[in-house]
Amino acid sequence: MSRLNGKVAVVTGGANGLGTAIATRLSEEGAAVAILDRDPSGQDVAEKIVSGGGRAIFRTCDVTVEDEVAGRLREVVDELGRLDVLVNNAGVEGANQPTDQLELAEWERVMAVNCTAVFLCTKHAIPHLRRAGAGSIVNISSIYGLVGGGDIPPYHASKGAVRLMSKNDALTYAPEKIRVNSIHPGFIFTDMVNRYVDEAGLDRGDARTALDALHPLGGTGTPDDIAWGVVYLASDEARWVTGTELVIDGGYTAR
Repeated sequence: MSRLNGKVAVVTGGANGLGTAIATRLSEEGAAVAILDRDPSGQDVAEKIVSGGGRAIFRTCDVTVEDEVAGRLREVVDELGRLDVLVNNAGVEGANQPTDQLELAEWERVMAVNCTAVFLCTKHAIPHLRRAGAGSIVNISSIYGLVGGGDIPPYHASKGAVRLMSKNDALTYAPEKIRVNSIHPGFIFTDMVNRYVDEAGLDRGDARTALDALHPLGGTGTPDDIAWGVVYLASDEARWVTGTELVIDGGYTAR
């Protein structure tokens, strides 16, 4: 398929979970993909894409460190020739503690990965997107950036910030044909959700049953459900879509 032929995409946090699915589907649609992650297993993801006939590279990167972000994006453009799509996917859930019991260091850690990293990657991607003449930035937020869940305060705060950062940047860069949108996944049993369940002391089977019931379409989502949303927003099919929220949650927030 060729919805993204000729485009170059960067996916942060592409070594596992949603990021791996996103990188894989972008590649299958014709994009050359650069995976940025602290986890070295991102190299395995890139190699699998290449073995399947795609074009992909992996670069180790801590997306909370500005010099690393700027340097890795330069390397991507030097090797792959341009930058058309940035997917800000890297994220952590943080400690599941009430606000009055949460340590400042934990708040700052979650905000750094989920929010500051989006700022840094966007900041240093814009010049490359500008040189390409247009572009798409897709920020992975969450349904917890739209509604409260009575848990994990820094996660809610960071994902809500990403939602409004996306809208503001959409306005700022629209004259340059650089689109910025956010995606808001419902519950998907990635490593992040499994950690959340385990730390809460819940049985994974029982947790899945309970969460399945909260999604009107039935069941929880899969990483591919999110990946295909990214493909759409990255493609020229979404050329007139910016500043919007693509909610992929099986109807969770429809109530």
